[in-house]
Order: sequence, then structure tokens, then C-alpha cells
Amino acid sequence: MNTVDTALGAVATAELGPTLMHEHIVTRSPGVQENWPHLWDRSGILEIAERKMADLHKRGIRTIVDLTTVDLGRDIDLIAAVAKRSPVRVIVATGVWWMPQRYFAAHGVDEVAALFIRDITQGIGASGVKAAIIKCATDTAGVTPVIENVLRASARAQKATGVPISTHTWAAGRSGEAQQAIFAQEGVDLSRVIIGHSGDSEDLGYLRGLMERGSTIGMDRFGLEHFLPTAKRIEVLAKLCAEGYAGKMVLSHDANCWSDMLSEDAKRRTRPLWHYNHISDDILPALRKAGVSEDQIEQMLVRNPRAIFEARKEART
Repeated sequence: MNTVDTALGAVATAELGPTLMHEHIVTRSPGVQENWPHLWDRSGILEIAERKMADLHKRGIRTIVDLTTVDLGRDIDLIAAVAKRSPVRVIVATGVWWMPQRYFAAHGVDEVAALFIRDITQGIGASGVKAAIIKCATDTAGVTPVIENVLRASARAQKATGVPISTHTWAAGRSGEAQQAIFAQEGVDLSRVIIGHSGDSEDLGYLRGLMERGSTIGMDRFGLEHFLPTAKRIEVLAKLCAEGYAGKMVLSHDANCWSDMLSEDAKRRTRPLWHYNHISDDILPALRKAGVSEDQIEQMLVRNPRAIFEARKEART
């Protein structure tokens, strides 16, 4: 039986069900709450998360992948506490986002890779929770020396463990191509890579190229209208489904239950569609109207995530 590690232990991949592949429970600035604890209402955050996860479960979503890294304030004890209160399973990530601390520039590729491998094979800190996916990123600055260090470390950790890589990109700069090039140099099977935030782009040539080279693309920022409006996102996704690419796409929001960047009121005011329920409530009906079939929706929400995590065992043999 194929299994995948979650915040509450290993589960059968057949039980993952509809899965959002790029979300966060909490994002925060490392060091801020530790030094100004009045900014951190842990019990209140747990209540918000419990409510949002319950609402998500009511809509049929059964698993989320939390791609929160150390430089996004990953708090594994909080993630585990939310998972214990939630009917939705949580898969946890290791890795580093695009604002790495200086540690990751001062230590070599293999030293950084060893940290990721430890999270996957031994567990995160003393929690016993094992990561099941590696997160890395490039943004507007491109592949800086420290980012290259992290990308190559991610590749080596992937090869050592077999877990998939999921990335953050600046789609307008086609940065997924640079990521794929580095992963290929490191000998990573590109089918083990999800190029995230690809849904921010309407450049079909760029998106087709990422998939033709083997990777899955993340159509995973639904609700963030300032990157690309919903109507365009629907148009692009429906077009790619019509061309036969449903087997190479996954869906998500890149949303969160709580963040120290925006209050809940500010999120509702400035990004009213950016929440966990947007895909279920608004996007799936719009995709159906645009000609995307139920089988293609199930492919992107259920079968593709399951296949991504099931491939781990095969990759390690």
C-alpha cells in the first residue's frame, strides 16, 4: 500500500481525496512573534484555523499541502495542533522560500540538503512530524547565489528521499524554466517537480513547455487577482484542459488561515476572493461552464496529487 506522511502520521495515498497542493496554515516573519509575543494570539489563531478547515471539509476537500518553510515562519507544533482539530489532512513541507536567512548562503549545498533530508526522514525538530514535499523558490531577483544553493540542495534532497519538489515562481519572468534547468543539471526527474504559481501566467507557450519537459504546473493562486484576474485564469486552464494537459496540472489558492502580513479584515477588504473556499465555490463551477469535464476536475484535484505522492516509492527503488 502506498502511503504519504502527514502532520498526524502516514496515510494511504488512496485516502487523500480532493487535494489542494499549495496552501499555508500560518505564515509569519521569523523572530517577530518570539520577540514581541503580544502580536501572537495562538489560541485565537487555532480557532480561526479550525473554523476554516471545517468549512473546507464541508466543501469536499480532504487534504491540503502546507508549503510553509522556515523563512515563512513554519511552526510545526502549531501545524500539528491544527491538524488534530481538523477533519482535513495536512501534508507538511521542508525547504526554503525566496527570502532565505543568511545561514543558507553561508553553508554549502550538501549541508543545506542534509537539513531537508533530516526533516523528511527523521522528522521536524522534536515533533516527530515528517515532511513529505520540498519547497523552494525563485522570484523577481532570479537565481541569486543563495537561491541557487537552495535549489541545488532541494534537488539533492529530492534524489535522496524520492519526495516531490514544489516551487514558488515569478511566472511573468518565466522563472520556472531556470528552476527546471538547475534540477535537470542535478539529475532530478522533472516529473517529480511541480512548478508553482504557473497560473499567474497566460503565456501558453511557457506553460506548455514546462509540462512538455515533464513537470506538473501549479494553477495555485486563485483569488490573487493582482497577479492575473480570475477570468483569465479560467480561460488558460480550460484551454490547456482542452489540449489534453489536465494530467499535468494541480489546483490551489496559496491562501492561509492567518498571516502577520495582513489582518483578517484587510484580507477580506483587499483580496476578497483569496480564501480556501474560492475553488470549491466559484472556480469549479466556472471551469464546468468553460467546458472542463468532471473527469478533468477529478484528475487535477484527486488523481494528480495522489500520483505525485505515490511516485516516491518508485523513485527510490
